[in-house]
Amino acid sequence: MNRRKITVAVTGLNNIDSPGPGIPVIRGIRESSFFDARIIGLAYENLEPGIYMRDLVDKSYLVPYPSEGSDALMNRILEIHARESIDVVIPNFDAELTAFMKAEKTLLQKGIHTFLPTPGQFNERSKSNLPAFGKKYEINVPESIPVFSVSEMEEAVKKLHFPVLVKGKYYEAYIANSIEQAQYYLFKISAKWGLPVVVQQFVEGTEVNVIALGDGNGTTVGAVAMRKTYITDKGKAWGGITIDEPRLMDLTRKIISSTKWKGGMELEIIKNLNDEFFVIEINPRIPAWVYLAVGAGQNIPEALVKLALGIPVQPFEKYTIGKMFVRFSYDMIVDIKDFEKLNTQGEL
Repeated sequence: MNRRKITVAVTGLNNIDSPGPGIPVIRGIRESSFFDARIIGLAYENLEPGIYMRDLVDKSYLVPYPSEGSDALMNRILEIHARESIDVVIPNFDAELTAFMKAEKTLLQKGIHTFLPTPGQFNERSKSNLPAFGKKYEINVPESIPVFSVSEMEEAVKKLHFPVLVKGKYYEAYIANSIEQAQYYLFKISAKWGLPVVVQQFVEGTEVNVIALGDGNGTTVGAVAMRKTYITDKGKAWGGITIDEPRLMDLTRKIISSTKWKGGMELEIIKNLNDEFFVIEINPRIPAWVYLAVGAGQNIPEALVKLALGIPVQPFEKYTIGKMFVRFSYDMIVDIKDFEKLNTQGEL
């Protein structure tokens, strides 16, 4: 079969100790039997390792942070599009999704396809709105309280009792066992990600995760469950194994069906000591461990590209249980001239 030639732009090339999803997404697309993709890397920093992975990324461009304004980011995307004729763009960070969702129609008019959740879907699953989400869709979630100040932090921990989880609105989460720790994390996280910081009831148990893809009409196109086998000091999975847990699949299908979720999703779930599932977080994009799903038989990045282009996708019915992933790091040797070119010209 002749594979369809397309150009796909991908963010999240920071394949470090807290890796972005970009490189595993690209690996899935590279392994597609349907697409022959030219990959454009969109990088926010000049030392994101994916920039220099020439076997995976055909060309890289520096783009401005979303914090510099949606218009600046989208103008740069359109500037790159004028040179590269991008067919699909896949943003992989929570913090950039709002800019891409706002510009979805503008990008489509220029020929750039996306497949993203709606602003309503994005907002209602946010950490600060999770209790209302759980009540609306009848799923177990821990109590969560958005906090904007030290006094509100004190009130929140009095209500929830220690230990508690202190979470940033986009990233980072820490367990606090005292008011001093909670206040420290409030300052640390808010300095990086802004307010509010979310204080969440701590649920004791085993963490399990599900990667899923919804078609926007209530159908679960793909879903793979895994248990972390190695966790870094930042709470990131450095190893994991696919598991057989039908109740997790039922819960995932219920959430996607009820919300009519569009795009990639990661469910972070605690299985408590009473064998109950509590959804502690819903990430509105493909997670960094997506390549485990590819290895287990569900090429979710390929399916997402198909959905973005309006190509019919048959939902995956199963995946291989007992597939493991183990991350590793290695040193790439690159030429300083490449680094200098990226800095001076904004592309490589």
